[in-house]
Amino acid sequence: MKRREFMTVLGAAVAWPLAAPAQQADGVKRIGVLMGYAEGDREGQAFVATCREGLQKLGWIEGRNVRIDARWGAGSEEPTQQFAKELVALKPDLILSHSTVTTAALLKQTRTIPVVFANVTDPIGSGFVVSLPQPGGNATGFINMEDSMSGKWLELLKEVAPRVRRVAFLFNPKTAPYFQYYLNTLKAVAPSFAVEAVAAPVNDGSELEPLMAAHAREADSGMIVMTDNFTTTHRVEITSLAARYRLPAVYPYRFFVDLGGLLSYGSSIPDNFRRAASYVDRIFKGANPNELPVQAPVKFEMVINLQAARALGLEVSRSMAS
Repeated sequence: MKRREFMTVLGAAVAWPLAAPAQQADGVKRIGVLMGYAEGDREGQAFVATCREGLQKLGWIEGRNVRIDARWGAGSEEPTQQFAKELVALKPDLILSHSTVTTAALLKQTRTIPVVFANVTDPIGSGFVVSLPQPGGNATGFINMEDSMSGKWLELLKEVAPRVRRVAFLFNPKTAPYFQYYLNTLKAVAPSFAVEAVAAPVNDGSELEPLMAAHAREADSGMIVMTDNFTTTHRVEITSLAARYRLPAVYPYRFFVDLGGLLSYGSSIPDNFRRAASYVDRIFKGANPNELPVQAPVKFEMVINLQAARALGLEVSRSMAS
């Protein structure tokens, strides 16, 4: 398995004048954290740890001048809504939000507590901000991927599995209400690759195997797994089923490939969480979230699992493997 990284600046921070910092009676700032993963999820814990490290480098030390209260939604809507309510009730100085679903839940509960999101899709279409340069409310942060990414996923799938003629786009509409953002672009570009793109929605884990088995029975089939709290939470089942049913699949993040998936291409979530720490710092020092621009990712990575490719009888070109 080999890896290459693509670095491109898609958005840049704008220098805004900072207001005078607010002072707490005990001098300790309180941060709420709402994650879309289960508490025991290794990747989710690593993302929070990355943000903690970023805060420490900026002088915010847990147990000294900052307190962090984390809640874990486990990729499900109901606990996410409940935990959002709990965090807001704690009256933290700021809440760090993991994803689109967690951010939507938080903004239902508060329009005053600053919310910094680390990995959101289409914040304008989701109603989180008015514009990217000037969000205009109490939320700002970092985008994971733009809609054009679905075309890139299809391009990579065709390059590694050129016989694919039908592609299922896997997502859960409950945890990815923004699915049309990617699906519309995918369907628009699919004819240029001589591919039929079909929506493949699932509502819970029990629907994964029947759907993937049915799709595998179709000749020359492949799959694109969308960025979604549900798909990342169920990444072990999804990658295992793709291997069992011999479905060439492209994933949004490298941890799918670490589990045996064929290929991934997407932004670096840890990098976004690291950058989110800088916004927490700026807000604690007096910046207003409605003046901090929403930023696009600056680090992307593609990972190919050569062993998985061989198991599917696929040949990976030197240009992709280098």
